[in-house]
Amino acid sequence: MRILEIAGRGPGPFAGMLLADMGAEILRIDRPDPPARPQAPDHRLELYNRGRRSVVVDLKHEAGPEVVLRLAERADAIYEGYRPGVAERLGIGPDACLRRNPRIVYGRGTGWGQTGPLASKAGHDINYIALAGALDPLGYAGGPPAIPLNLIGDYAGGGMMLAFGIVCALLEARGSGRGQVVDAAMVDGASLLMTLYHGRRMMGTWSDERGTNYVDSGAPFYNVYETSDHRYVAIGAIEPKFQRVLFDAIGVDLDGITMPVSSVDRTDWAELRRRLAAVFATRTRDEWTKLLADVDGCYSPVLGLGEVSEHPHHQARDGFPELDGIPQPAPAPRFGRTPAAFGTAPPRPGEHTREALAEWGFTDDELQTLHRDRAVR
Repeated sequence: MRILEIAGRGPGPFAGMLLADMGAEILRIDRPDPPARPQAPDHRLELYNRGRRSVVVDLKHEAGPEVVLRLAERADAIYEGYRPGVAERLGIGPDACLRRNPRIVYGRGTGWGQTGPLASKAGHDINYIALAGALDPLGYAGGPPAIPLNLIGDYAGGGMMLAFGIVCALLEARGSGRGQVVDAAMVDGASLLMTLYHGRRMMGTWSDERGTNYVDSGAPFYNVYETSDHRYVAIGAIEPKFQRVLFDAIGVDLDGITMPVSSVDRTDWAELRRRLAAVFATRTRDEWTKLLADVDGCYSPVLGLGEVSEHPHHQARDGFPELDGIPQPAPAPRFGRTPAAFGTAPPRPGEHTREALAEWGFTDDELQTLHRDRAVR
């Protein structure tokens, strides 16, 4: 698959990484004057830009949009992350691309989507997940919502859904011979991620009060606890068999606690949470990890980013292979017959302008003219 990426931030590059990891040939269209933002000291550290080549095209130059449309003629898909209407004003919107290539899939990754009263408004991950109902349930009882980095809106609800939508549309185009627009809105994706909890709420088994449910920090058996060295451990012993194994291994006092601890009956939750906190505070995180190494009780140490790649499980699965000397998360998911693999390291903007455009059909004379006029860089 040949895919064009109109360079952006967050969800778009993440979608591109997912597609490139799975073998798509992605050509990124970079701007000659990218928006001011903190730059990595080494372009290779922009990890989610791995696996594609880069050309710089000035879309404000009169010849720039034609370069993109020429590329679209040979592409299976293209995606951008502009606000609605911007790509059309630049001359590279879906109608223009589909006229050149009726089979092309045109992905649009935005916060609010292409329609609706908020479509043209600014926003970021926190805004989209707030409106999707994905922010309010996060956090401890009595406190404010906890901000989950920008994982839910930008990456899970945005970039993953954009990549998924593009692949679905590509599969459909194989049969129909026709492309289409994929409207991947982060607010839609984040809302979709909350499907289970809408159902639980309608069943009456999910409370709107933050930090009182079985997977939102309310339950003592599905929680994090501070250790004596001020680190944390995570337990997820929802099922009775895991509760019995774990509680016996750590030696918690269960006198007066109804066992197994139910995810519905919350009578003993607060007291058991207090007792578990007191027990876990008696040892360091690593001491607990050593003690519970062979205990099948849904226990894990809470690792910092700097520790993850050194954990034996990640090492056994080659979870952080190196690309151009830089360790980074491996492609996922994994395949038995056709394993995914890294492509190239993240490129410098414009690193492949001449060679890539030549491979995509531009003649030497055309390239000389475009470079001379500074339509491409």
